[in-house]
Amino acid sequence: MKIKVAGAQIPVVGDIDKNVKTIERAMDYAITEKADILLTPEGSLSGYTHNFDAQKAENALDYITKKAKHAKLGLALGTCFIESDGKCYNQIRFYKPDGEYLGFHSKTLTCGSMDEPSQGEINHYAIKPLRTYDYNGICIGGLICNDLWANPGCTPIPDPHLTQQLSKMGAKIIFHAVNGGRSADEWSDVAWHYHESNLRMRANAGAIWIVTVDNCYPPELRCSAPCGVINPNGNWVCQTDPHDEQFFCYIIEI
Repeated sequence: MKIKVAGAQIPVVGDIDKNVKTIERAMDYAITEKADILLTPEGSLSGYTHNFDAQKAENALDYITKKAKHAKLGLALGTCFIESDGKCYNQIRFYKPDGEYLGFHSKTLTCGSMDEPSQGEINHYAIKPLRTYDYNGICIGGLICNDLWANPGCTPIPDPHLTQQLSKMGAKIIFHAVNGGRSADEWSDVAWHYHESNLRMRANAGAIWIVTVDNCYPPELRCSAPCGVINPNGNWVCQTDPHDEQFFCYIIEI
């Protein structure tokens, strides 16, 4: 069984209109490449924030998903979104090429300070149980940023080993949406190597494919983590330049 995955290393900002135009560029690339599904970074539609215009995000989501359905392009779309329960979730929303909405993965290992009580996104986003999705006969899962690498400086929550959980649940591919912090100091370099090591080691440990993309804004700095596709042996089979907007496609054989 084969699936052609596309990934978008794109700038994510606080302006939903700008984010829509950016996602459209990525969609146009994926459509031209005849990809089955496109992955975008964490918060790529709404912006990486809980303080977004909920109605504007809903309208933008409707526009993007209709365009994808018309083009028969599946989506693993990173966005923050307020659901019908009134709660805000940091999500990857999964859509099949025919437009069918499969559901969403909510960021589970949310970031927060080591203070008591902890400060940060840990207080702003709700969480749903981990699950998998049947994507045209392939069992897939989603993870968001720290869900995968459990950075010990970014959350007080113990590492739940979500890649291993998804592997045991039968997932063959994990779609990983990232929006990591970065700077010009040495710790960004340390974090880069930590992130890459985790991607490779967890893919290998779970014998699972990982497709991963990061926000590339601001453009003068390297992304916080590498983007591309890692096979179940933990090796890169596709990887982008870690600067500026980049797109990729790769055929995964299950």
